[in-house]
Amino acid sequence: MSGSMAQAFAHNFLGHSPRWYKASIVAFLLLNPLLFYTVSPAAAGWCLVIEFIFTLAMALKCYPLMPGGLLLVEAMLLGMATPQALYDELVHNFPVILLLMFMVAGIYFMKELLLFLFSRLLLGVRSKALLALLFCFLSAFLSAFLDALTVTAVIISAAVGFYSVYHRVASGNDPRQDSAFGDDQQLPALHHDDLEQFRAFLRSLLMHGAVGTALGGVCTLVGEPQNLLIGHEMGWHFVDFFSKVAPVSLPVLVAGLVTCVLLEKLRWFGYGTLLPDNVRQVLANYAAEDNAQRTSRQRAALLVQGLAALILIVGLALHVAEVGLIGLLVIVLITAFTGITDEHRVGNAFKDAMPFTALLVVFFAVVAVIHQQQLFTPLIEWVLALPADQQPGMLFIANGLLSAISDNVFVATIYITEVKQAFISGQMSREHFETLAIAINTGTNLPSVATPNGQAAFLFLLTSAIAPLVRLSYGRMVWMALPYTVVMGLLGWYAVSYWL
Repeated sequence: MSGSMAQAFAHNFLGHSPRWYKASIVAFLLLNPLLFYTVSPAAAGWCLVIEFIFTLAMALKCYPLMPGGLLLVEAMLLGMATPQALYDELVHNFPVILLLMFMVAGIYFMKELLLFLFSRLLLGVRSKALLALLFCFLSAFLSAFLDALTVTAVIISAAVGFYSVYHRVASGNDPRQDSAFGDDQQLPALHHDDLEQFRAFLRSLLMHGAVGTALGGVCTLVGEPQNLLIGHEMGWHFVDFFSKVAPVSLPVLVAGLVTCVLLEKLRWFGYGTLLPDNVRQVLANYAAEDNAQRTSRQRAALLVQGLAALILIVGLALHVAEVGLIGLLVIVLITAFTGITDEHRVGNAFKDAMPFTALLVVFFAVVAVIHQQQLFTPLIEWVLALPADQQPGMLFIANGLLSAISDNVFVATIYITEVKQAFISGQMSREHFETLAIAINTGTNLPSVATPNGQAAFLFLLTSAIAPLVRLSYGRMVWMALPYTVVMGLLGWYAVSYWL
């Protein structure tokens, strides 16, 4: 009996994950206390960061919430961070949590409108390079004024819509009826090649769009949370921020767009895959049937969604309320005026957002460990000890490296606080202080595209419903982001070092 119970526990632990993965997590849980008590809490802290990155990298083997959560529960029990420190971190980042809870659900209720608009774009633009450029540029433009997570949610929603339509049609199901589209077993063999090509096509557009959020987000005061933080510390308003950062952000934006086109033309790093003709035909037929069969109630619903989208854009641009509250407003308006009144349909909108919200809480627990164990402090002290002319470039590199493995808002908070303290104590001029502030801002925004850890939008994409459908793993995201990382990182470093 005991043997069968042991087997049952072993089978239930992390479910259907591979045995080697389960063994790895158990090894991590045994290693951390050993390091904590025999080496140092800091060593255990760095090990924990690496282990958490491993769980993210293996997201397709097991959703990171469960193994990552176990690691962080152990860290709390060991005293690497206190529950109060985690709570303080969550309170500090509550606007981001609020955004995920309501904005992603709000975008869900706009999916018919998004599918309608993106279908026009997808079917109307034949050139893949031009289509990729439009995705990247529009994501950059929107992210300069809206939140990157909101823009990413829009792109994901459109991609899921396209994928589900084709998969259902190819499987012989009604594309307008809810049915499983994550299982290829019902898909005839003749459609498999087209589906693989379609996955590669969508992967490239998703990555171009995600990178676009970073290219645009660095440019303005409202583009990223750390921008607001740094702008507040510096006393910069919208125009001040844009003009101060422009010598770095605008050349990098142009270089990023050029990189987008070159990647599609050269077909490097997994880019350049075209939309299969059979898939295009299915989507075109679906769009034509939709137009022909659209009832007056459906047209009214599209109109309501369009007005809600306009309210969303204006509300976010003017920042009339926290982003999450504007998302809640969108939910109320669309559901109230499109006939959605049952709890089940409303609940479906939150299925994608809530798992990621829980995962983000675990991520902030990692940040709390980094903060309490002061893992970044030696690097900060080393950079500020360098000669003044070397500090901007090294600060850019240090911020980029740390942001790629941690929360870029946290990294920006730590660095701007330390640098401001040095300015107040008379260790640098106001001009040099501003240069370092720009280096911190661009360093946390640009090289951090290297990994899904570095950008919340990337992490959201990795753990979203579309990632397993199009086979977008952690390693593939790192590989596809690599050319952007090199171009944006090197040009950003050069601009910070020599153009400011």
